[in-house]
Amino acid sequence: MSEPAPLSAAEIEALIEAAVEKRVGSAVAEIEKTLADVKASVAQVREACPEDRTTIVAFSGDMDRLFAALTIASGSVAMGMEASMFFTFWGLAALKVKTSYSGKSFGQKLAALMLPGGPDRVPTSRMNMAGGGPIFFKMLMKQKKVQSVPEMLDMVQELGVRLVACEMSMGVMGISRDELLPGIDYGGVATYLGDAARSKVTLFI
Repeated sequence: MSEPAPLSAAEIEALIEAAVEKRVGSAVAEIEKTLADVKASVAQVREACPEDRTTIVAFSGDMDRLFAALTIASGSVAMGMEASMFFTFWGLAALKVKTSYSGKSFGQKLAALMLPGGPDRVPTSRMNMAGGGPIFFKMLMKQKKVQSVPEMLDMVQELGVRLVACEMSMGVMGISRDELLPGIDYGGVATYLGDAARSKVTLFI
């Protein structure tokens, strides 16, 4: 048998190029797969990580506690975070702009009578002194140029804080939407949990 003819320089170069392309192509495909896996892992981590968000349950209807909740919400926005406040039961007094008795049951009328008519009428948690405490603290806050609860509410709305009124509590206490601040949201426990699950900071005040 005759020996095969020796390959020309061009043929040898072509074989080398083909081998290199095959190995490089395999390596590139493997790198692309690894990058895709890394991107998928990063996306999962980002989805699992909480967002720069503060969620606050405003349960109390006391002036000092509402002031603290509103201060934290406004501070969160100032730090570049999103913020939402979920007002329930006594905390709904902070959102009231008027009190209506029309169309309510006897129990709901009693609840409306006991609930403060708005954020400017809420009591203090201590030293209320039959209504004298809030007057005293409002005077001190004015002297120190500290915003009142109604002014804080206006400010957080302007800052874009999400204010949510608990519809279940509204139903129990006979509060209608026309009694509350315009421009707020309404929801239930799912609304709160949806925000809280994505938040770095959650508070119950």
